[in-house]
Amino acid sequence: MRGLVTVFGGSGFVGSQIVRALAKRGSRVRVAVRNPGRGYRLRMLGDVGQIEVVQANIRDAPSVARALGGAEACVNAVAVLYESGRQTFDALHVEGARAIAQGAKAQGIERFVQISAIGADATSPSRYARTKAAGEAAVREAIPTATIIRPSVVFGAEDQFFNRFAAMAMVSPALPLIGGGHTRFQPVFVTDVAAAVSQAVHDPATAGRVYELGGPSVYSFKSLMELMLAEIGRRRILASLPFPLAKMLGLGGDLAARIGLPPPITSDQVESLRADNIVGPGALGLADLGVTPTALEPIIGTYLYRFRAGGQYAEQIGALAATALPAR
Repeated sequence: MRGLVTVFGGSGFVGSQIVRALAKRGSRVRVAVRNPGRGYRLRMLGDVGQIEVVQANIRDAPSVARALGGAEACVNAVAVLYESGRQTFDALHVEGARAIAQGAKAQGIERFVQISAIGADATSPSRYARTKAAGEAAVREAIPTATIIRPSVVFGAEDQFFNRFAAMAMVSPALPLIGGGHTRFQPVFVTDVAAAVSQAVHDPATAGRVYELGGPSVYSFKSLMELMLAEIGRRRILASLPFPLAKMLGLGGDLAARIGLPPPITSDQVESLRADNIVGPGALGLADLGVTPTALEPIIGTYLYRFRAGGQYAEQIGALAATALPAR
């Protein structure tokens, strides 16, 4: 069995798949989470004793140090898509990343993988993107050999993109196309992201490099909404919403987040939609990490079925309805 890798944020959507990929590769994995009780299922992602779940708060340096004790490598997958209470972009993306990187440096850990995001930019109008860039800089200041992984929008069974808009389509007659729906995305499968991170952890040649991860195809926001609606078998109006009006909608989402409710969209997310979310020209990517990108279309149906009328039995119900005898 390979050496120990500590994963911060390993109980999240992307983090849990990183834990699975590392375990599959034979590493021992220590998952550092705020509430270990919520991570009990993570132990099932590997062999008996291979995965350990420990308590750690990235605001508490001693708990970070304990989580890193004896580790040969570290992955930081801590992130939030919107701010709520003490879970702010600055606290997690910047100060949290700095605390973890400094803790790793103090223990002589040089293999460090920071999960960032395409669009990370210190000059972005989006605070999410600015803090992601600041987090990268904080990590690199402590550990210059850190590998930076920047995925586009990540899809998979527990994603917060397709699931969110499919849920909206269940209750709303219309879906907003922010800025006309022209923003481009390059959705990347969560399993591919995890495989890329695992490779980065184990390959010394990735040290100090930045990788941008995107799937095999680029889509406009509008085309993604059309694809999602076709998959769940629902017709909804796709209403173009100019950025100023969308910002007002986002402010309502900000208020929801402040009182602990998941927002449909925030004002900062509206700002992020002003820029395309695709792999840059000449950037290192999945292929450079030995990963073949997975197409979107065959995957989303495996988890969006629950939003169809009839759920997983929608096709059978439709077939029965089509063959039913006419009423007498």
